[in-house]
Amino acid sequence: MPKDGDRPLLLLIGSSSRLSRKFVLETVSRKYALWLLQPAPVTWEAPYVVGSTQVDNTDPARLTEAARAVAAEHRVSGVFCYDEGLVTPAAHAAQALGLPGTPPEAIAACRDKNRTRTLLDEGALRQPASVAVGSLTEAAAAADKIGYPVVLKPRGLAGSMGVRGLAGPEDLADAWAAASAASYPGVPVFELSVLVEKFVDGPEISVDAVFWDGGFQPLVVAHKRVGLAPYFEEFGHEIDGADPLLSDPAVTEALRRSHAALGFHTGVTHTEFRLAPDGPHLMEVNARIGGDMIPYLGHLSGAPDVALAAADVAAGVEPDLTRTSPRAAAVTFLYPEHDIEVESVTVRQDRFTPDVHSADPLTAPGAVLRLPPRGYISRYGRVIALADTVDATRRALSRAPELVELAAHPAPPEPR
Repeated sequence: MPKDGDRPLLLLIGSSSRLSRKFVLETVSRKYALWLLQPAPVTWEAPYVVGSTQVDNTDPARLTEAARAVAAEHRVSGVFCYDEGLVTPAAHAAQALGLPGTPPEAIAACRDKNRTRTLLDEGALRQPASVAVGSLTEAAAAADKIGYPVVLKPRGLAGSMGVRGLAGPEDLADAWAAASAASYPGVPVFELSVLVEKFVDGPEISVDAVFWDGGFQPLVVAHKRVGLAPYFEEFGHEIDGADPLLSDPAVTEALRRSHAALGFHTGVTHTEFRLAPDGPHLMEVNARIGGDMIPYLGHLSGAPDVALAAADVAAGVEPDLTRTSPRAAAVTFLYPEHDIEVESVTVRQDRFTPDVHSADPLTAPGAVLRLPPRGYISRYGRVIALADTVDATRRALSRAPELVELAAHPAPPEPR
């Protein structure tokens, strides 16, 4: 149990997957004691937490009640959350306990992509034209009004789940079905559940930035690779520790104005842009640290520790923004070529080259992986490269399928 004089105590709202978030608990638990609040008992998190409470952490009232119970027994310094589906309940708990953080209504505005668009329009931010719709008929009318090509996306999801591009109206019904059916635990259900947006051409980037004490600092810029068109599955990310976009005036000004429009002032966000010929277009603001190992890659590349910065501002502590010598870090995610049932996934460390940092299986024998629109984020492996240049990481990752071997057979038919 935490005691006075020990590490400051943070309430950790959810823990997510060990494979994708273990690095967060490893780094944050060195400085902070963590008390985990989630429905399930502690498993892989055990070495990193000092206590836990089993509670429905998707329910703001229940979560707040549980948080108050911990605070009645221990001195709580902050509320820490990095799970997309839990950031709004976590904000309610922080507000109820009088702890640092952005108000719940601002977090909810980030979670609701239509509300985000409305507020950013009021702030005159450059972004794609967007219409919220509740039926295929409304989607068709919105696409005609905006003009093809368009993108259909779920209103409250992340990770490109259910997102599909359309060059014309011929596949609109399929795109509507995919976008309206996609779901994720803890994500609110909206009556107008799908956005129809103008497609913006250009490279995709994300910026993890920390906001505190009236200011902000971009920490990591990641260049996204997508595949499985017309869907937008995220195949990987590349990070240059000396990326000039970290100080690009157009990007930093868009960050400042967008967060002011949303009312976000304390925490770390993961903001996505497309770099169009007329400048960066803001695609979405996520009120959490980046996924897909982006904070970990950023730290490898010499950036400040994004996860620790998020924990610091949650505790009301000025974050350490020290950078080390810049390097390049990248990750690639391996997808099957068709729907499969996994027999085995084997990491071949004997084939690693010096620029290969690590490789991991992301699934287990017996798992069924289906490609969009039947399934999303159906990855069987992950390879991370660390080198002096981005080109060197690309060369290392070009051999990723040889480093993580997949044995599989065709997936069984989908249940009716």
